[in-house]
Amino acid sequence: MAPAILQARQVRREFNGKPVLDGIDLEVSPGDLIAIIGPSGCGKSTFLRCMNGLETIDSGVVSVHGTDLRSPKEMGASEFARSAQIVRSKMGMVFQSFNLFPHLTILQNLTMAPRVVKGELAPEIGARKLLEKVGLSEKADRFPRELSGGQKQRAAIARALAMNPEIMLYDEPTSALDPALVQEVLSVMKALDNDGMTQIVVTHEMRFAREVADRVAFVDRGRVVEIGTPEEVFDHPKNVRTRDFLKHLSKDPR
Repeated sequence: MAPAILQARQVRREFNGKPVLDGIDLEVSPGDLIAIIGPSGCGKSTFLRCMNGLETIDSGVVSVHGTDLRSPKEMGASEFARSAQIVRSKMGMVFQSFNLFPHLTILQNLTMAPRVVKGELAPEIGARKLLEKVGLSEKADRFPRELSGGQKQRAAIARALAMNPEIMLYDEPTSALDPALVQEVLSVMKALDNDGMTQIVVTHEMRFAREVADRVAFVDRGRVVEIGTPEEVFDHPKNVRTRDFLKHLSKDPR
């Protein structure tokens, strides 16, 4: 088995004295597509943001290809900032609300970071290939307001891919979409999985997790309570909290 590309060990994070992440652990291998599910407020999105340093942790460690993120108090602010920059250079992040620049065309959205951050002189060629990959070749010169929700999210995925990440992180990528548009995003993520891209997805869409994920991690009260294949977690859950969560959703199997 290949060495883990990402490890989280005993990660803790508090807000106003209350633990949001309470010793959470996760190990991700190259090429994994992991869906993180669980009740609202259980720490899923906070955990995702801690993986790339958008949120700091109070204790524990997140390690991405040998670069560690610990508490800034433990590392020191400057060392944390340097490590977070290295980690973020290896990751692409896709948010629920797309976060496209409204005053730029879709092509300009894709080329800005490669040009400004990486100093690429002609990022348009790669950007157009990515738009073709996500099925948006004809939308290159359109503005975000001219796209549907599904098209905006596919553009957001292409923008993240433009930085050549090793890991893609998604925070509820389909929850802002009409059900009819979810399949558009699902298809792109399946194609990336077939290409071997490592992906970690926080989602409330149970059907999405069942169809797409290699492994599903059920998070509750700031910990990974259970992790396994979709069949193991959805059809044969071992933990009572997992069973209760799925039973509660059985009348609304999204």
